[in-house]
Amino acid sequence: MAKITKEAALLYHSQGKPGKIEVVPTKPYSTQTDLSLAYSPGVAEPCLEIQKQPQDAYRYTAKGNLVAVISNGTAVLGLGDIGALAGKPVMEGKGLLFKIYAGIDVFDIEVNEKDPEKFVEAVKAIAPTFGGINLEDIKAPECFEIERRLKEELDIPVMHDDQHGTAIISSAGLLNALEVAGKRIEDVRIVVNGAGASAVSCTKLYVALGARLENIVMLDSKGVIRKDRTDLNEQKRFFATDRTDLHTLAEAIKGADVFLGLSKGNVLTQDMVRSMNSHPIVFALANPTPEISYEDAMAARPDVLMATGRSDYPNQINNVIGFPYIFRGALDTQARAINEEMKKAAVYAIAALAKQPVPDVVNEAYHVNNFTFGPDYFIPKPVDPRLITEVSCAVARAAMESGVARHSITDWDAYKLHLRELMGYESKLTRQLYDTARRAPQRVVFAEGIHPNMLKAAVEARAEGICHPILLGNDEAIAKLAKELDLSLEGIEIVNLRHPDEAPRRERYARILAEKRAREGATYEEANDKMFERNYFGMMMVETGDADAFITGLYTKYSNTIKVAKEVIGIRPEYKHFGTMHILNSKKGTYFLADTLINRHPDADALIDIAKLSAHTVRFFNHTPVMAMLSYSNFGADTEGSPVGVHQAVEYMQQQYPDLDIDGEMQVNFAMDRVLRDKKYPFTRLKGKDVNTLIFPNLSSANSAYKLLQAMNTDAELIGPIQMGLNKPIHFTDFESSVRDIVNITAVAVIDAIVDKKKAGK
Repeated sequence: MAKITKEAALLYHSQGKPGKIEVVPTKPYSTQTDLSLAYSPGVAEPCLEIQKQPQDAYRYTAKGNLVAVISNGTAVLGLGDIGALAGKPVMEGKGLLFKIYAGIDVFDIEVNEKDPEKFVEAVKAIAPTFGGINLEDIKAPECFEIERRLKEELDIPVMHDDQHGTAIISSAGLLNALEVAGKRIEDVRIVVNGAGASAVSCTKLYVALGARLENIVMLDSKGVIRKDRTDLNEQKRFFATDRTDLHTLAEAIKGADVFLGLSKGNVLTQDMVRSMNSHPIVFALANPTPEISYEDAMAARPDVLMATGRSDYPNQINNVIGFPYIFRGALDTQARAINEEMKKAAVYAIAALAKQPVPDVVNEAYHVNNFTFGPDYFIPKPVDPRLITEVSCAVARAAMESGVARHSITDWDAYKLHLRELMGYESKLTRQLYDTARRAPQRVVFAEGIHPNMLKAAVEARAEGICHPILLGNDEAIAKLAKELDLSLEGIEIVNLRHPDEAPRRERYARILAEKRAREGATYEEANDKMFERNYFGMMMVETGDADAFITGLYTKYSNTIKVAKEVIGIRPEYKHFGTMHILNSKKGTYFLADTLINRHPDADALIDIAKLSAHTVRFFNHTPVMAMLSYSNFGADTEGSPVGVHQAVEYMQQQYPDLDIDGEMQVNFAMDRVLRDKKYPFTRLKGKDVNTLIFPNLSSANSAYKLLQAMNTDAELIGPIQMGLNKPIHFTDFESSVRDIVNITAVAVIDAIVDKKKAGK
């Protein structure tokens, strides 16, 4: 993990627009009508509806997706009482986490008030604005009373995350660590070092999950909390032990099964860890310096099950695993509170998730082959995209079952899809692709079976039910890789094209290819040599009907793959060229970009083919093409160079396809801005229409455009490259393609094969 310097941290917060969050409009505002609807006079209508029925605030305002992160700055991270204003960067950061992990909007509220009564009154006064309140960084013991009062007196969810967030995540980790250790929560002895808000809340939740109070010893800065002490507040008295023989941490921890540290760094020694029971569980959560370092704990006891609050060691107890999704489930049911049932539901959902196969995006983020449930992985990672569906659904269901929900969710599958779409983990287009492919799974050949991403994609595609995978490669090497990645090859065919058993098939393919290209100088001997190459062999499988589609490109240069595709598969007879397209799914809509891969310097004839193929492909994806042919000039302004070819292609397309919405040449800003285009060029065939298909003048501009969009890491999803114009479903990837990219292309290839078969009447 990179060291964070003071200079880097200050620059991060100050460069560009100061701070980390902003307010973004969600409705149109470009016209006078828009503004009249947004404010006066149109805004009066929802105001009157809410006056009649207050619950309609969830329908007409942002209340149902708005959380207040509220603090008085008395216990900020590890900084202590630094004041409300100084704590604002932390509250903004919490707002950022709410947004990026659960799509929840946040106003951070810093209240300059330490008196609990006055603080409660201030929060109650602003509560109507919000669907939920996240109390943050308020010192103990005042935080207990503040939370209790607000939960009693408000009818929206209130949670002090410093207490309950850590409690929920550590509880999920504890349940799983106990399972790994082969122990039961009701039997284990637990030592808690620390008696602040977080420690008290954690320990209370452990008790609610089955831990016995008599098996728990808690320590504060003065030592073991015993019943004979006279300096205890109400929270500490609840955990006071009868053991008068215990005074220090070293005495308390002998023979203990679990250590929970929420105190300060380096207070737990190696000798103390050695004195614990077998398979000790150590949660050293002081930040940034744990009660004992990971290295020291492992050196003291190799059987230790260790968790910290740090991201650079296994099993991080990170509140972001819980609070965004707890509030998500609470908001989506318009819950009146976050109760014990909802917290427990979150615990069990998080614990269960760690036992499921880990998605590739998580493995890639941590640069490992595969996380599996065990000593080094018993808590899900914060980047796991399944948290939003698993935890939010569990919390929402618990809200309904416990009677605090004002809105019921009836279609849980639809709710999960909504959550995935909300976070950009899935789009309607990709879901439609997968659903369509599942109706008639096809035999898909994956060229590079020994490539980890392609192997994972084949396994995932089979699990999704979208194809019957065939892997090309050495069967022993593939089996070894699958074992390393903990992948099952059940139901996946492996073809070792170099194996002697495949000689008859290689010879058959060679004869067919040689006959097909005899007039182009091909010989049987040359063709036979080529059958030892993945792309030739795999494409011949599709050409001869031994398979239905082919995916390649992770190892091979595009130019070589294109050459093979032309030789083996050929271009559809009605075209002289073929091309590729990328699909961009964004909040603004779906856009189709062509040609992003094949034609370097297309002339007018090539551009005509690309335009025709693009129109066909856009319809293939159930969209009506509205096409702009792009250039650096507009409508004949430049009569030399590449604009001339674009101009000629547009002229041809408009003459031959009078009903097709296509125009150009035009600059991309005019293509994308309907108002600007219609005002400046009212004669265009695209008047009044929003462009969804962009035809670029050359490969350089098309490839750069989609790569730029990809590199900007926006909320948009790119699918592609999608092949257009070959006789059979041959589709390409590239060396940086992720597993998700390959699975998406596989779904496209399957649908392509289905359509081909229907055309052929098969």
